[in-house]
Amino acid sequence: QVQVVESGGGLVQPGGSLRLSCEVSGNISSIYAITWYRQAPGKERELVGVLGDGGRPVYAHALRDRFTISIHNASNLIYLQMNSLKLADTAVYYCKASEYNNKETWGQGTQVTVSS
Repeated sequence: QVQVVESGGGLVQPGGSLRLSCEVSGNISSIYAITWYRQAPGKERELVGVLGDGGRPVYAHALRDRFTISIHNASNLIYLQMNSLKLADTAVYYCKASEYNNKETWGQGTQVTVSS
């Protein structure tokens, strides 16, 4: 069983930065990828980026210059560093763990609000 918990959301001004965390626990060895998504009000959930077994994150094209995914293995934390935030980045950000047995586990999400 894998558990996923996001944290770090909050209110930030345009141009600011925020770092989200995704903590995974449980049967961690069964995970081959961690994916960040976001869902803005009234919109469909969209991919932010994914960190897979290869270790090199892949990002949505529109976000790759501002967002960075990294991992702290000792803490089982996957970070999403977001810089130069825009109003359009306001969304609930989710983390998903994908396992080799085709199971997917989502976190509850963390709200990011970009506002002046």
